[in-house]
Amino acid sequence: MNANDIKPALSTTVADLQAAANTIPQLVAEVYANAPMSVRVKLLEQLIRPLGVLALVAISNGVFAKIRFKSGWPDMCIRWEDAQNVQSRDVAALVERVQQVSLHSFDGLAKVLTTSPVLTGSAAAAVLITLLVKSAKNRRESDLGM
Repeated sequence: MNANDIKPALSTTVADLQAAANTIPQLVAEVYANAPMSVRVKLLEQLIRPLGVLALVAISNGVFAKIRFKSGWPDMCIRWEDAQNVQSRDVAALVERVQQVSLHSFDGLAKVLTTSPVLTGSAAAAVLITLLVKSAKNRRESDLGM
């Protein structure tokens, strides 16, 4: 095997990762829209946690910054009333920002999804979990230099 054999495999992996990066925000937004309030709160807590206040102010007219300040600092406990005011498009924008800052946050997101029995029948949740697990595996392999 030479370097030319490896190059197409790497470009396919990069293309797959870019497609997943574009798909994940929409899938999270869909899962959020169909999730019960308890799961919505957990999803928001997981997604808001890695971002600073300035980043939160810049997303969706500051809706997440308001939630962060209401929910306490440094420990966060989002109220159901606050989660009800968050729309799917806001969650998609939040996920896009989290992707830029901390991909490791998605490991916790996958855990929230897999521990929710309500979401086990959701096709969007199943696809999202698959993408998140695959992305985490690719990150670990690249960290190890594989």
